[in-house]
Amino acid sequence: MDAEPRISVEQPLWRALTGFRVLALVYALAKYAYASQQYAHPVGAWAYMALLAAWTLLTLPRVCSAARCTRPFLIADLCVALVGILLTPVVDTHARVVGGATTLPSFWAAGPVLAFAIKGGWRWAATASAIVGVSNIVERGGIAVGNVHSIVLLFFISTGIGYVTEVARSSERALSRALRIEAATRERERLARDIHDSVLQVLAMVQRRGNEIGGEAAELGRMAGEQEAALRTLVAGQPARVPVQRAPGAREDAPQTEPVDLRTLIRPYAGAKVTVAAPAEPVMLPSYAARELAAAVGAALDNVTQHAGPDACAWILVEDEPEEVLVSVRDDGPGIREGRLVDAEREGRLGVVQSIRGRLRDLGGTAELISVPGQGTEVELRVSRRALEGPEGPEGADAWRTTR
Repeated sequence: MDAEPRISVEQPLWRALTGFRVLALVYALAKYAYASQQYAHPVGAWAYMALLAAWTLLTLPRVCSAARCTRPFLIADLCVALVGILLTPVVDTHARVVGGATTLPSFWAAGPVLAFAIKGGWRWAATASAIVGVSNIVERGGIAVGNVHSIVLLFFISTGIGYVTEVARSSERALSRALRIEAATRERERLARDIHDSVLQVLAMVQRRGNEIGGEAAELGRMAGEQEAALRTLVAGQPARVPVQRAPGAREDAPQTEPVDLRTLIRPYAGAKVTVAAPAEPVMLPSYAARELAAAVGAALDNVTQHAGPDACAWILVEDEPEEVLVSVRDDGPGIREGRLVDAEREGRLGVVQSIRGRLRDLGGTAELISVPGQGTEVELRVSRRALEGPEGPEGADAWRTTR
């Protein structure tokens, strides 16, 4: 089974944090340059601003993903912010500090806190914001109204981002599990279809013929019946990968998106008891869709032989409409009694459920079974041309659409 692409819901947050750090650095440098003459020791302040700029630019690759943004780096990054906050009263005047002047790192100090939030969730964010808040109180020399406002704002924003990140990670894991389950289910259904189209039908025929012949053949038929039951149980609970069952006339090496005339895959089913009616013009479909649709027709004919009897006649009608392709398989058998399909599915007989409806569902189409006891059965297989753009991408859809 092909590995599904990795879904990352937090990667945009790391990119946003990278942009925030750069913009916050530019703001801090511009603000200090504007007021540098008012500092008591501007040289020391300039030295720290140079360190801040170098640290920010050199560590940009570290804050672009969770793998590179390790815990030691987060601690070092937070220490750079704390040094700038606690250095402010040393290089600035007391009047400016008491008056509410911003610290040297200014908004940049929120960057490490946000990194803690994205990396570790709301608990890490609460711890980092509390440390920055205490350092701001120490820098100011006490609690001030404006100071408390900034601290509380940083706390709520960082913890909110941390909580959202945790929820996003949980949703990502749940989605990944759902995708794996869906892939396994589709794999199991494809296995069930392929086995039903081949092995199970052979075993069922051996059992039936063995019982008719009797003697040693009856024992062989009994063993075939036991193996059939065991295999049905295995199919129901053990997904695996097997080659796709190909319809008569399908090329083994045909690319998945190569345009194929559906008529060439349907006409081999024609015989003394099966009549095929198809348009005069080619019915072009992507090869993967044409093969699956033809295989579903083959499964419907197998059901006719098995349930309607060897003397039953069947008619296949292929209709090429602008928006969809419709294939009808009709027989003159006794029909299907009400509730028979439900019983068959419960018994592990998956001819209609998987070999027909499962195939059409995978193609984005529908399979409708119409049966009246005593009046035969009709299976209508519909495939929307628009739906076929999904499984193999727009390139494949364009390839077969241009041939029409």
